[in-house]
Formats: sequence, structure tokens, C-alpha cells
Amino acid sequence: MPAFLPGSPKSPKYGFHEASVTTNVWGHLRRSRALILAALTTLSFIYYLSNRHSPFFKPHHAPSLRYKSVDWSRYAYSQYATNSAYLCNSVMAFEALDRLGSKADRILLYPKGWDLDIANRSDRDSQLLVKASNWYNVKLVPIEVQKFETQKDGEETWDASVTKFLAFNQTRYERILHFDSDVTVLQHMDDLFLLPRAPVAMPRAYWALPSLRTLTSLFILLEPSEVELERLITAAKANTRKDNEYDMEILNNMYSDSAMVLPHRQYGLLSGEFRLKDHKNYLGNDYEAWDPDRALRDASLVHFSDWPIPKPWIMWPRNLLQLEMPRCKINPGTAGEVGCRDRDIWMELYNDFRRRRKVSLVVKVISQLPNFKRQDKTERLCAPEWPPRQKTNGP
Repeated sequence: MPAFLPGSPKSPKYGFHEASVTTNVWGHLRRSRALILAALTTLSFIYYLSNRHSPFFKPHHAPSLRYKSVDWSRYAYSQYATNSAYLCNSVMAFEALDRLGSKADRILLYPKGWDLDIANRSDRDSQLLVKASNWYNVKLVPIEVQKFETQKDGEETWDASVTKFLAFNQTRYERILHFDSDVTVLQHMDDLFLLPRAPVAMPRAYWALPSLRTLTSLFILLEPSEVELERLITAAKANTRKDNEYDMEILNNMYSDSAMVLPHRQYGLLSGEFRLKDHKNYLGNDYEAWDPDRALRDASLVHFSDWPIPKPWIMWPRNLLQLEMPRCKINPGTAGEVGCRDRDIWMELYNDFRRRRKVSLVVKVISQLPNFKRQDKTERLCAPEWPPRQKTNGP
């Protein structure tokens, strides 16, 4: 009988028992190896959790991973106001940031000649400053308004747009986000403070493409610096700048080669885009379809720019509105017109701004006035009633 068959006199005495032992040993080894791998995986994960904030451990999106632990007092939104109209715009911007849940500080640069003493009910500037401070936790910073002389239509005027440069002087902050106040804020922009470092970050003035590749000064994320401020103020002086150079040109001369470029779809959308037929500059290509709802949904703010339509706090002439408002795509101006979404969004942007501009005076503000008597009517801080009341027949 062959030796390998059971019962053979030549087969090993304990052959089958030894084979069983060998099988059990290999089974134990496989289970042990699985346990070791599981333990190593667990230890690696624990090491990751304990060292992810180490300076030697830098995941690709490290700032977003630490969002909840950010010290927001190191960052601020900035506005400046040199007259009553733009002061109201700035307060509206701060109201929106507060309502949208922004965590960063807010600072308002205003002429040092203004005060916080509310003299009477028509003292709008003082009322708005107090409102900004008490309601929206705005830090008020009195400044000397910066102006330079300009020539317009043969007349000498003074332009105060370089006052925004004083945001560079707020060195208690690591980063400041300044945007022009003639906007509607749709989303807070706190995430921008966590971008990689750069002296300034600005969107491109997409409406000037392709002939000009300039950055727009309507939106600036900057790192405060007294040195940079001095350079900017020097560049704004009459003996160093050209007659046609303003804040935007000065910033481009200084930072066009070093600035971080922000996406204009989010941070540079103009209201006038909804009046155009060709959206190639905004889209950045000639194959993508224009979608007005998506454009509005993607934007963090909309800047009002619709020349010759005036700014939204200035009532437009009816005949000008009829000439310049967006047209429907099909059968415009008829009872069967369709494809009017651009017009609807554009009109609502203006109407919404005017509705919000009817700021109410609150009791805790006007109660500071002498002989104050509570009234339930709404006081309009910045603008006339909107929409206008219909005229009635008769005298």
C-alpha cells in the first residue's frame, strides 16, 4: 500500500494530528496579523488627531479645518464715509454682515469733525454713527479725509476715494476686507481672511476685458502696513500722479504684478451685467450659457453700476428708466413678452436696496433727544419713502 494512503504501514504514526496542528498555527498567525494591522491603523489615526495642528503637519486646506477656532478679532471689514449718503450705505452693509452671521470685526472710518451727540431728529449723521456702534458692533474710527484735486468738465473738484487707503493704517488687524458701500451684500465673506498671505487681493475689472487687464478697487483684501500706506499716499499726491489716475489706477500701478486675483463672479459682479446681451467678459468664455439666477446665487455682493442710471438712493427719471432697463428676450415691450428674468432681478436689486434704506429710528437711539415722546411711526433715516405714494386727484 502506498505510504501516503491512510492505514498504510509506512505512513507516519501521527501524520493527521500534525497536519491539524499546522493548520491551527497558520490560522492564529492570520488572525494576529489582522489584529496588528488594525492596531497600527488605530495608532496612526490617533497620531493624526494629536498632531494635525503641528507646524510640521500642513494639510492642503488647513485654514478651513481650523475655522471654528479662528481668533476673528484679528480680522475686520472696513468702510469709509465722507458724506451722509455713503454713511447710510455703510451702515446698510454692516447690517447685512451682522444679519448674515459674519464673525470678523467691523470698522468705520468717518470724518473727525462728526460727533456722536444727537442734537435733534434731523441729525442723521450722528444717529447713524450711534446706530452702527450700538446695533452692529462697529468700531468707529475718526480720520482726516484724504482728497486730491481733479479736473472734471473744466472745473476743479476734490475726489475723496483715496480715503480708503487709510484702511492700511489699521495695523491692529492682520487683514482687512474693504469694499465700496454702493453694494448689496448677499453673503458674508469671512473665509477670505484665511486665504494665503498677500499684500492685497482684488478681483479683476472684468468689464474692461480684453482691452485692459486691471484690478478693481471696489473690493480689496489687504494686509495693513504703515509702509504701504505711506507709499500709497505719496503716489496719490498731485506731483506724482497723472490727472486721470484715481484710487483704482494707483492700486494697479503698485500691486498689479503682486496681488492675488480674486474671482470676479463672487466678488465683482456689477448690476449692469443684467442689462447686457453679451456676457462673455463675465463668463470668461464664449461657450457657457448666461444664467442670471446662477450669477446672483454665486455672488457675495452686487455693485451698483448702471451708467447713465444713477445710484439706487437717487430717484431715476421715468423716461431714462424705460430706455435703460433690461429688455425681455422675446417680444419685449408687448403683452406677450417673455424671458424677462434679467429685468426682474435687476429691478428687485434696486427696489430691495431702497426698501432697506428706509432705516427705522429705534427708541433707544432717539430716546436720547430732549422732550422725547414715543411714536409708532417709522422715521426714514436716509431716503424718501419707497415705493413712492400714488398721487391722488384733486388739490
